[in-house]
Formats: sequence, structure tokens, C-alpha cells
Amino acid sequence: MVQHNNAAHQTDEERINQVLQTIANAFKSQLRAPILRTPADVGLQFEDVVFPALDGVPIEAWFIPRAGSNRLVIVNHPRGFNRYGSPSHLEPWKSTLSAAGNDIEVDFTQDYRILHDAGYNVLTYDLRHHGLSGIGNGIVTSGRFESRDVVGAQRYVRSREDLRDMSVGLLSRCLGCNSTMFAMSFYPDEFEGVRCLVGAQPLSPRFYYEGQLAVSGIPADRIETLDHFVKMATGFSFDQLSPVEPAKDVTLPTFLYQVRNDSMSKPVDVQTIFDSLGAADKDLFWIEGTTRRWDGYNYFSRNPQPMLDWFDRHME
Repeated sequence: MVQHNNAAHQTDEERINQVLQTIANAFKSQLRAPILRTPADVGLQFEDVVFPALDGVPIEAWFIPRAGSNRLVIVNHPRGFNRYGSPSHLEPWKSTLSAAGNDIEVDFTQDYRILHDAGYNVLTYDLRHHGLSGIGNGIVTSGRFESRDVVGAQRYVRSREDLRDMSVGLLSRCLGCNSTMFAMSFYPDEFEGVRCLVGAQPLSPRFYYEGQLAVSGIPADRIETLDHFVKMATGFSFDQLSPVEPAKDVTLPTFLYQVRNDSMSKPVDVQTIFDSLGAADKDLFWIEGTTRRWDGYNYFSRNPQPMLDWFDRHME
């Protein structure tokens, strides 16, 4: 009987370790979502452009012009998404996201239509390992290496005679928001003249994966095992992948918004990131009445006014 229980325990331990290792391996093998829509689907003219990240990784992008406007919003995206958004309503994404209710499409082309109609040019790009952009170092780093893509976008804008003198604001989401914060910490001189940041749902990986373990029925204390596996895969611990420390170097006027009861995070995480911001002019907007993180990503297309007000206030 004792031997039987030990065997069962060993089997369960093997299952847990397999799940944890699979999560860690995803930092090395990011599943790319296809680009299912373009700005043309919402009636916008656009240019396909490519520019190098700070370390030379090719970054694929769209530039959407707004005739007569001298204002530009640079937009990026969450992990697992791309500049189009996410086909979360389709397999293989649908089945893995259905438990949290996030098996719905996120279509960022609607956001570009709103920004365009509000008087903004738009540059939006795929982060490395996402969409059609290059690979880079071979790992996803929750913003550390992806910060080089954010810098690449800044340099691309300055390289174009028709863009370099525009008033620039940033709309950065999740992984993209983390990347922007790391970029402002690592390369502060690259953001001279940028007017403001609107950030959607920045995230510390530890909080996200604590939630994932709970959903998988894995004891909470195994987060330390996962932290070890992630460090073995990437060279970075969860604490090194968190945006809390780099947020201290974000001095631009910053507006963050977040689903308060997000089932994939905890309010304390975004509150801590917000409190750490070095910006004197900052605001935190909570989205109420839902637990779906994806409702936060769709929020701009449904309720853009708070974010547009922030851009308008700081980009005149």
C-alpha cells in the first residue's frame, strides 16, 4: 500500500514538473499568432514598413498616415499577440484560454481606426518572436530584450523626415508596456521629446504564473520551482523580469489601465507598478465588472475616451 502511494505521488510529481517545464519552455518557443486583419479592413490606407531593433532584429510594422496631422502614436502589443491583435477565438488558442473566458478575438485594427479619426498618425509593430518580426536572442524576456524593439521604433521615427518632428505618444500593452518601461530604464536618452505613455495591463510574470498554477491545481509553493525552470531557460528570474524596478525610471506622463479583477493577475501587481512610476503626472484607471483580461485589451476600441483625453492633453 505504501509503495502504491509512493508511486502515485511520484507520478503526480512528474506531472507537475512536466507542466512547469512546458511553461518554462514556452519562453524559448513563443507560439506566433497569424496576422488575420490589416488596417485596410477598417478602411485605412497604410504602409508596410520594416526597421531594425537596437540590436538589428528586423521589426515588421504598419505606418498609418493621418493627412494634416503632426501627432503620432506608436503602438505595440501583448505577449502572444501581434500588431493585428489575437485570434483567441480560434484553435489552438481558444481551448487554452476558454477557462478564463478569454477565448474571444482581440482586433487592434479597430483601435487604429479610432486613433486615425481622432487625428493621429499611427506606427504599430510586431515585437520580436511575434507576428512577422525576427527572432533575436531566442527567448522571450518579458520586456528586457524586447526593449530593443521599442528603441528601434523611436529611431525609425527619427530617421524619417516626415515623422521626426511630430509630437509622439506611446500606447503600449502588457509585454509591450513592460518592454517600454525597460527601454526607458535602459536607454533613457532615446525618449527625449516623447510626450506621454498610455499603458495597458503591465504584468509581473510571478503574479501571472501564480494564477496559472492555481488553475492547473498545482500547489502555490511550486512557483519557486517554476522560477528556477524559467531562469534555466532564459537566464532571468521572475523578479528580474518584473517591470516594477524599471518603472521607477519612467518619468513621462503615464496613464495605466487594468481589469481590476483580472483572473490572470492581481490588483496589487499593477498598483505596485503604478506606485513605482517615476512620473509626477500619472493616473491609474480600473476596468470594473469583468474578470476577463482580454476585456482590458478590447477596452480601447469600446471606451477610448479616457486614453484619447490623455493623448490630447499631452500632445497638443
